[in-house]
Amino acid sequence: MQDQRAHPGVGPRRTGGRWAGHGPPWRGRYGDGELPGGRGGRSDRPPWLSTVVVGVIVMGGTTVAAHGQDREPLGLVARMLLFAAVAVLLVRRRHPVVAVAGTSAATLLYLGLGYPYGPVFVAVAVGCFGAIVSGHRKAAWWSLGALWAGHVLAAHWLYRWLPPDGDGPAPWGQEAFVAAWAVAIVAAAELLRVRREQWAAARAEREAAEKRRADEERLRMARELHDVLAHSISVINVQAGVGLALLDSDPEQARTALTTIKSASKEALGEVRQVLENLRAPGDAPRAPAPGLDRLPELVDQAAGAGLAVTVESDGAPGPVPPGAGLTAFRIVQEALTNVVRHSGSRTARVRIAYGGAYLRLLVDDEGPATGDDAGGSGNGLIGMRERAAALGGTIDAGPRPDGGFRVTAELPLRPGREGGPTAREEREETS
Repeated sequence: MQDQRAHPGVGPRRTGGRWAGHGPPWRGRYGDGELPGGRGGRSDRPPWLSTVVVGVIVMGGTTVAAHGQDREPLGLVARMLLFAAVAVLLVRRRHPVVAVAGTSAATLLYLGLGYPYGPVFVAVAVGCFGAIVSGHRKAAWWSLGALWAGHVLAAHWLYRWLPPDGDGPAPWGQEAFVAAWAVAIVAAAELLRVRREQWAAARAEREAAEKRRADEERLRMARELHDVLAHSISVINVQAGVGLALLDSDPEQARTALTTIKSASKEALGEVRQVLENLRAPGDAPRAPAPGLDRLPELVDQAAGAGLAVTVESDGAPGPVPPGAGLTAFRIVQEALTNVVRHSGSRTARVRIAYGGAYLRLLVDDEGPATGDDAGGSGNGLIGMRERAAALGGTIDAGPRPDGGFRVTAELPLRPGREGGPTAREEREETS
């Protein structure tokens, strides 16, 4: 058997038409501003409803707030600037930088011309939120900073040349309030951005886990089908050759070979059907129990039908074997005997099962000699054996014996929950 290992591809992962690690994790898949996982998801259509709501708040609130302020009266120009500050928010999903820069510029011009304070800052807050959560943080910071700096410049140095006439410098307490308002907007937007990244990361982790489980299930099915078909077809191939050779000279022996072929093919069809049923309905319990060490006599009979005499020996007191370990042990012995039939000139094999307190040890020997170039097998069978053993935290060794022939040894843990832990051999060395 050749020692082959599968190496998964390593390289940058591309997600949603964008190399992973560039830009917010939700962009490219969900669109700017769309929440992962379907919560609050939005399309690329302009946000008409929310923009209209903001417009009503800005227009109506500013009209109410204008009363009692010694500022320029609201006229056509003021209304147009308020409208522009709100209307640019329609593009905040597709062009968030344009939205935050446009609404900040319109608001700064509105305040610089001496018009009343009011909820025009709501439009700036919405534009800032849209830019930050879509990944354009610097654009939002620069726009908000420019708005605050422009307001300070107009309220404390340029007020002499700006309307309204006779206006004085604004109190610094007002500037502190505006600065606090800006910091609050940025903090809230950053918090939302972080939450969205966490949602996107959690969704990506769930998808990766689902893909991993699907890959593991496909690999398990492939191993099952390989073990079932390789063993059964090897028996059928040998018996077919025997039947053809004895068809004329010994019809009774040929009939026995055909009977063995029928039995092996029927059993293979049953196991393949069970595997495929589990594949079609992964949530349903299997209709037939998985094979275990209790079915070793069937393997011995099948091997005998292929002309291989198998001796089974047992050491220690047989105890309860978990289903996973029993299935793995059965498949390892099955694959080892299949390779003896296919690749060894020996017509005898020995299976030894040793029971321990925490592990199960298997040994399959044949005396050889090897036949053909791939005397140890094509490599897929050995890979399947090792994957099965590793999934339980066990080990497996396979190779030629010093005195000829081939030997397969495996150690499987019998305690539940051993996946990913130390192997049975390591545990025994620690306790010895």
